[in-house]
Order: sequence, then C-alpha cells, then structure tokens
Amino acid sequence: MNKLHLFTFILLAAISCKSPEARRPVSVKSGSFIDASVARNKKLYANEKSQIEKIMKQHKDRKYIASESGFWYYYNTKVEVDSIKKPTFGDIVNYDYNVKSLNGSVIYSKEALKTQNYAMDREELFTGLREGLKLMKTGETVTFLFPSQKAYGYYGDENKIGSNMPLMCEVTINSITQNQAD
Repeated sequence: MNKLHLFTFILLAAISCKSPEARRPVSVKSGSFIDASVARNKKLYANEKSQIEKIMKQHKDRKYIASESGFWYYYNTKVEVDSIKKPTFGDIVNYDYNVKSLNGSVIYSKEALKTQNYAMDREELFTGLREGLKLMKTGETVTFLFPSQKAYGYYGDENKIGSNMPLMCEVTINSITQNQAD
C-alpha cells in the first residue's frame, strides 16, 4: 500500500507542478476605436486652434504669447521688475479670475468665483489655469486662451461649461505667499 501512496503522490506532484499558461482573449479587437478617437481629437484641436487664431488676428494690438503648455495669453498688466518671484511648488497664490467663452460671453464672473487661494501643484485646478499661474507675478493681469483639453476637456465642469469648450480667462494675482519648508 505504501508504494501505491508514493506513486499517487509523485503523480499528483508532477501534474500540479506544471507552470501556469496565459489565457488567450476570446476575441481580438483592433485599435480602431483608439485610432478614431485620436483622429477626432486632432480635428477638435485644429478647429479650436483656428478659433483662437481668429481671435488673435482680430486683436493685433495685443501681443499674444504661445505657451509651451499649449495655450495662448497676453498681459493686460505686466510687472517688469525681475525681483518679484513667480509662484513655485507649494506657494499660496491669491488670485481673482473670470471665465468666458471664446466669443467673450461671461460664464463665471470674478464676483461669482470670488477671490481664490491655491497651493501651487498641491490642489486640483484645471490644467491651463495651473500652468498659467506659474507664468505670472504678483500684480499682473493676464488673459489666457485655453483650448478645451487645457480647460475642462470632455466632461466640462458639469454645470455651465460644456463638453470640449475652449475658454478665455482673465486672471489677476493679488499675492504670492512663499512656501515655508515642510
């Protein structure tokens, strides 16, 4: 009987030691959805960029600057003093802003949004505004033109800002409180 148990044990051990095999997908899909999405987003961006370029052509008196982050802006009020620092990680930025559609109609006024405090890169804020604040100094007012992917993107703000809506924001930095080392 011992030999039978030993044989059974060896047989079970040999069968159970087989390495696991990867499961194969039941169906294989191509990247056509991703490809279509990429094409749609490129077309959307090109359309929004042309709208923004049209606005910039209408206002040749303003010196628009293309940011490295993919939006455009101009200074309403520029501080030329180099000793004034721009905000860095963790600094508290006190600012006022409004949100408009590209045709200039107000979506959220400065009064409705009230003065904001933002801890740089430590709190949630839409991408374009977060990057825009990094370009500013205390006392400056800048108008930003954001394509939708730098604003609220596909979802909007689920209130007044719709899906894929490019925005114009006028932002004024009131103060920057330097981050005290943690």
